Amino acid sequence: MIDHVRDIPTPALVLDVAALDRNIRRMADFFAQGACRLRPHFKAHKTPEIARRQLAGGSCVGLTCATVSEAEAAAEFCSDLLIANEPIGPGKCERIAALARRVRMIVAVDSTAGLGAISAAARHAGVAVGVLIDLNVGQTRCGVLPGAAAVALAKEAASTPGVRLRGVMGYEGHVVSLPDRVEREARTREAMAGLVETAALVRAAGLRCDILSAGGTGTYDISGRIAGITEIQAGSYVLMDTDYGRLDVPFEQAFWALGTIISRPDPGRCVADCGHKSMTKDHGLPTVRGIEGASVVSLNDEHATITIPSDSTVAIGDRVFLRPSHTDPTINLHDVFYALEGEKVVGVWPIAARGYPEHRRNEMQPRRHDGHDQEN
Repeated sequence: MIDHVRDIPTPALVLDVAALDRNIRRMADFFAQGACRLRPHFKAHKTPEIARRQLAGGSCVGLTCATVSEAEAAAEFCSDLLIANEPIGPGKCERIAALARRVRMIVAVDSTAGLGAISAAARHAGVAVGVLIDLNVGQTRCGVLPGAAAVALAKEAASTPGVRLRGVMGYEGHVVSLPDRVEREARTREAMAGLVETAALVRAAGLRCDILSAGGTGTYDISGRIAGITEIQAGSYVLMDTDYGRLDVPFEQAFWALGTIISRPDPGRCVADCGHKSMTKDHGLPTVRGIEGASVVSLNDEHATITIPSDSTVAIGDRVFLRPSHTDPTINLHDVFYALEGEKVVGVWPIAARGYPEHRRNEMQPRRHDGHDQEN
């Protein structure tokens, strides 16, 4: 039985339950004071126990997901789900329609093809699926342009069987990490202006537009106070990372990659067993907690090389806590969190929606001798 941090096999992810709960409370308190509400992004952690705590913390209208498999995991404990992504590809819309039989489902659309796919699946299942028109508010990823193009797609959605037009969404991802608060606020307001103005045009066309969904951890307190925005999709706030840690947001680091020192080949260098198979480095190298003067200089597949003062007492077998640079893809590499109160392990929480479970489902499907899938 693992009941202390020293007993955890490494590399592993650990989280500070008290810090996690404080982050949840700070965000819930912010949204309790205004008209806008929170729809936390499940993709940030993919962990049911964390999501349950977020929902129980208050001020939430439901959860945001990035994938159908995340929504399938979240539907076990949440009845209002938004997939803030375009569900295109084999079986995705059919699985969403199946979920819509038991929970309220909303998906993003930015094309007639996407609208047609979700409509066909919903009609076949005898359900209705909500849609939000996804707008490109500056990130230049998915989304139609604000204004006439968005209104045209909204009109099509309103007349398409099997779907229900619920509103619009737009993610200001191109500005959420800007370090300068003044610039971040100005550019966020610029991005959200297109979303709010398009919602007004949709309503002026006589169409339903109840939801205006936006926001991230770096802009929650900007977008979340703009008149008309109804919900914010922030996710990283609950655990944090070095990228968001640079900003002026009131959330604390709550998770780390835990490693073991496996080598100290010279006085100024040690090596841990937690490389980039256990944390990503797309937003930079991790930082070190608790070892004064220590700095990660490289991540290889299985190794983190760390410079340390030559007089450091770090020894082979010691534990090291590394703060990842990017929450979401790091967590996707692990199966569980070890939940800590101090150094005591108080829970092992499955990261139930990690990876792409649909592939595992397909692999486990029984096959007949003729090679066709068997019916369950």
